[in-house]
Amino acid sequence: MRATPLSHSDEVAVPAPSSPNAVVFAALWMSGALLSFMAMAVGGRELAAELSTFQILFFRSLVGLIVVGWLLMRGGQRQVRSPPLGLHLVRNLAHFGGQFGWFYGLAFIPLAEVFAIEFTAPIWTAIWAALLLGERITAPRLAAVGLGLTGLLIILRPGIQSVHPAALAVLAGAVCFALTHTLTRRLALSETPLAILFYMTLIQAPLALAPSLAGWTTPSLPIWPWILVVGLCALSAHYCMARALTLAPTTVVVPMDFLRLPLIAVVGALAYGEPLEWTVLLGAVVMLAGIWINVRAEHQRLALAE
Repeated sequence: MRATPLSHSDEVAVPAPSSPNAVVFAALWMSGALLSFMAMAVGGRELAAELSTFQILFFRSLVGLIVVGWLLMRGGQRQVRSPPLGLHLVRNLAHFGGQFGWFYGLAFIPLAEVFAIEFTAPIWTAIWAALLLGERITAPRLAAVGLGLTGLLIILRPGIQSVHPAALAVLAGAVCFALTHTLTRRLALSETPLAILFYMTLIQAPLALAPSLAGWTTPSLPIWPWILVVGLCALSAHYCMARALTLAPTTVVVPMDFLRLPLIAVVGALAYGEPLEWTVLLGAVVMLAGIWINVRAEHQRLALAE
């Protein structure tokens, strides 16, 4: 596929993709994604008290579409010409499913548990990347998969306690997110981050609006700031993620935001009085061990390739 030139506002001096220094730049972009996802989680929890999950998704896309449309009107229209619409559609159907599971979970289970389950995404990402991008399933990646599944079982404890349906929704969402990450990596070869964001909001707004109309609730004035937080942070999170994915493989980029878990656990405890469950933290540590093995092996491989 032919690479689409970036607009002037998208030009950033960065090292060539897949170099050791590129991994560092990818980590910086992922830091922005980390903060954005955390703010979006808090906003989603606040909105869930008044709006349905579909309405939250609709307003998230509507705010994003307005912002991205404004940016494109300033001279970036060429970025959205002749897009691979089929790939955009599949990516956004997967992402819509992931977002639904994530926001649904925020309303019913602790924030830390939502994030911990979501961190199974690297497991599914490794599988999707092998199937769709031809990335090899190496021994370190197999270790990450095995430890990730072990951590998930520690968190959910099936057979010992009943598993909340919202936890299963978040797990299904993690599988969808993994497919999204993989397809974003593929789209990044020809599409700019702004183009990816534009088609994300354009496709997902009507997907969320249709089911929202059945039980529509007009948002009250006090929650509009949270609507803006969710919409704007969704954009910044995915822009940063798209940037990072242009610099490093999916199986390296996606695990970089693992710090979200301890940070959101603190936020949940302070803001909502949520207990810090030892099983959630233990399961997360097991997942992190597998992810660390994978990231360390990838970094060594890239260094040797230089």
